[in-house]
Amino acid sequence: MIVLAGWVAACELRALGVSWLNVGPEKWLHLVVMGAGAGLCLLRAAVRREERTAWMLLGLGVSAWVFGETYFTAVLWSATSPPVPSPADAGYLTLPPLVFLGLLALARSRIRNLSPTLWVDGITAGLTAGALSAAIVFGRILGSVRGLNLAEVTNLLYPVSDLLMLGLICGLLAVGGRRLDRRFAILAFGIVCFWASDSVYLVKAAAGTWQSGGPYDPGWWMISVCVAAAAWTTPRAAISSGRRRPVISVPIAFSLVSLGILVAGAVTRLSWPPIVLACGALIAVLVRLALTFRAHQAMLERSQAEALTDPLTGLGNRRALAVALARRLERPAADPIILALFDLDGFKSYNDSFGHAAGDELLKRLATALDTVLKAPASVYRMGGDEFCALLPGGDPGQALLLAARAVLTDQGDGFSISASLGSVNLPAETDDVEEALRLADQRMYAHKRAARREGAAHEVKRALLSALAQRDPELGDHVDDVGALAEQTARELGYGSGQTERIRIAAELHDIGKMAIPEAILNKRGPLTEQEWALMRQHTVAGERIIAAAAALADIGPVVRASHERWDGQGYPDGLAGEQIPRGARIISVCDSYHAMTSDRPYRKAMSIEVALAELNAGSGCQFDPEVVQAFLRVQVRGAAPGPPTAHRLTDRRDRRFSR
Repeated sequence: MIVLAGWVAACELRALGVSWLNVGPEKWLHLVVMGAGAGLCLLRAAVRREERTAWMLLGLGVSAWVFGETYFTAVLWSATSPPVPSPADAGYLTLPPLVFLGLLALARSRIRNLSPTLWVDGITAGLTAGALSAAIVFGRILGSVRGLNLAEVTNLLYPVSDLLMLGLICGLLAVGGRRLDRRFAILAFGIVCFWASDSVYLVKAAAGTWQSGGPYDPGWWMISVCVAAAAWTTPRAAISSGRRRPVISVPIAFSLVSLGILVAGAVTRLSWPPIVLACGALIAVLVRLALTFRAHQAMLERSQAEALTDPLTGLGNRRALAVALARRLERPAADPIILALFDLDGFKSYNDSFGHAAGDELLKRLATALDTVLKAPASVYRMGGDEFCALLPGGDPGQALLLAARAVLTDQGDGFSISASLGSVNLPAETDDVEEALRLADQRMYAHKRAARREGAAHEVKRALLSALAQRDPELGDHVDDVGALAEQTARELGYGSGQTERIRIAAELHDIGKMAIPEAILNKRGPLTEQEWALMRQHTVAGERIIAAAAALADIGPVVRASHERWDGQGYPDGLAGEQIPRGARIISVCDSYHAMTSDRPYRKAMSIEVALAELNAGSGCQFDPEVVQAFLRVQVRGAAPGPPTAHRLTDRRDRRFSR
């Protein structure tokens, strides 16, 4: 290729007046040069599979031109008026379409996944290059046309084919940019040289001033040398994916050229083809501006959506919640709504055990479930981390949705358990300020979380203590369960909330825990106890308080257990408290424990019937028992809510009967 390029350069210098250069018989030698270039290109297509089609088309295009030039040199060189069309014209006119197809095939592997804006940039570049070519050539050609016979049509095909070939290479360079390797630059140089020589020939031939052997002939030959050089140039790795950023300078530059052509057409007599092509280029620039504006609008909308969307779950984020909340609260006479904040319990442990990827999948699964349950007009948001938020309609419908939402935010399996703490605010009844609403919901949610943790710890300690007590007296389990159930039902009848009711049940289940401090000889003694033994037995509630006080989660349970054997009339133990001095929970336990003792079998008697036991409680109302508690207990029994009388003998119940002395 270096030898071929050197010979073409020498021919150019010789044509420019360097007389000492001897380049041989140009009439035939230039055919050898162009044939060698075509052959090298076809050889590349034959020996390598990569891009074979592209190089085959390019090689055949140059070969067709060599054929046409050979026929012209051998047959028509000396003709005063060569016939048109001729086999030479067929060869010449075959090069542009084959080069056109070859360039497309070569670019296909280099240019993919381009944006519409880049394609419009390529069209703009091609139309502008075509307009420039038409402005230079078409005026003279059209001026010499005397009709539309075959000869005139053949002559017009030359500038048209040159225009298409030049427009394509300019468009590809504008579209591909750095995606295209240096082979396209080499091909572009050869095509521009070919176009320049062909344009000069067409203009001079139309004016009747063309002479062979001038400085323009080597431009035709350069396309062969450039095609061969590009064929054997090693390309860099093809870029088959990704997106290139459009460069605004490309459409600006070509639009200025097109505008210049239109201005030139206004002050000179340009033919219609360059005017039409320049107008087409400017229209393409307008289309490009429209596409750019639409792309920017879409990007802005996407950015706004992303700014309000949690990327992991697809729910609205904290900012979206604030916007939605502000809009609802700003409405005059806004409907009441519930702001609910959920925080997952056990999620950190799940993350530590199974990894963050599994934690993300859990969050997405729970978010989908929450979004499915809370349909419009409710809305769901992720606040970040393991916190979710929801806006719900006020009133009973919202409360029902609130319970359903908390229910779906649960999951459990081997080694993990997920639940949700909840904090809610009624709006605008409690506040109409967004920040204050979020603060209240957050405060209540963490209060709920702390309470849940405390309850969880309390239950764990309770189970441990009862397990230890059961090791000493296995029959005690059913007794504490039954007393606990009776105490829970009575507390509900008295209107206690769920938290207070649960604490009273725990105290009822632990009211005999102090018996662990009493010697077995006293607990299991079959005969009557001495005064000293009774004094020790009456200290079991004090021991129970001390045992429970060791667990911070049960700090409020100890005083209730200590007072569980006090009497309404002040004759109980260990402190002789009376009436309202006795904790309410202890008064409930006293009634339930006595009822359970009376309805249990004893070694010295059978269990009392329920009717007799209830009569005994009623008789003790106002002296041994709190009258209000007795009445609530009786109402529960009338509805049949209490568990049936136990059948198993319990030694601890026998001792409980003695303690009431």
